[in-house]
Amino acid sequence: MQVLFRDVAGQSLAPRGSVVCIGAFDGVHRGHRAVLERVVARAAELKVEPVAISFEPIPRAFFARTPLPRLTSAREKVAALIAGGMRSVLLLRFDAALAAMSARDFITRVLVERAGAREVLVGEGFRFGHGRAGDIELLRRAGAARGLVAQVVPPVVIDGERVSSSRIRDVLAAGDFALAARLLGRRFAIGGHVVRGNQLGRKLGYPTANLRMGSRIAPVGGVFAVNVRGIEAGAMPGVASLGVRPTVSGKEPVLEAHLFDFDGDLYGSRIDVEFVQKLRDEKKFESLDAMVRQIDRDARAARSILGLGTMAAAGATT
Repeated sequence: MQVLFRDVAGQSLAPRGSVVCIGAFDGVHRGHRAVLERVVARAAELKVEPVAISFEPIPRAFFARTPLPRLTSAREKVAALIAGGMRSVLLLRFDAALAAMSARDFITRVLVERAGAREVLVGEGFRFGHGRAGDIELLRRAGAARGLVAQVVPPVVIDGERVSSSRIRDVLAAGDFALAARLLGRRFAIGGHVVRGNQLGRKLGYPTANLRMGSRIAPVGGVFAVNVRGIEAGAMPGVASLGVRPTVSGKEPVLEAHLFDFDGDLYGSRIDVEFVQKLRDEKKFESLDAMVRQIDRDARAARSILGLGTMAAAGATT
């Protein structure tokens, strides 16, 4: 059964009606999940479909002059929305045409005709339509004539501040992974399929599982103590670097994770690398020997942080 849809045009996603939430949903954090829970509950009460509407690229990234760091990829976001109970996800292509759509047209074409909305739940400060002209009051007034009810879900507040994607990006950039986990409701992670590298890590005694970042801009960079999921039932501890690898004249950002005490072939596997604590920034070393000595120190530090003691790292990944 298809659950992901990309276009404004098309048949109604919910002919019998829906309860809809709208947002960028980067990270699908605790604030977002509070909205999803309300949508699922109201949809069950009304016996209609729970539907999420989001955008790719997210509007803030579309208008930004510089690339915007992301907490989740589009794939990860959709998976989290579905896991949050959404029966359908309308992931609209945010382009010049959609940016130019008036707020009233958005209500008619997207909410009423495409999503079949009977109720719309949004967060505080929600704006939509060309020039961000639409707000909750317009949504209530214009929606009422179409039998559409709009509600604002109160924000989730932690340590006196609203949980938001922007706040989480700032917290991660500051290296506070514990607070980021509280705001997200889980550890910050980057996932992807393991690709074949140049085998340098294996030659240096630290084979790695490599994830290409592609066009994704991460909110973090450097060397980290990590847990890796997707290989065995639980999390596997390791040490990882995220950056361009200046010592070997790298250019494209790569996430390289070395798993402690593991020997196996991971090529093609999908894994998630959870960030536990930052050890240091990326740097260029004068030689490979100097880099290996630092990796030895990084591995010992990561083992200690992850509760494995300080024995020398061993094993293989890819």
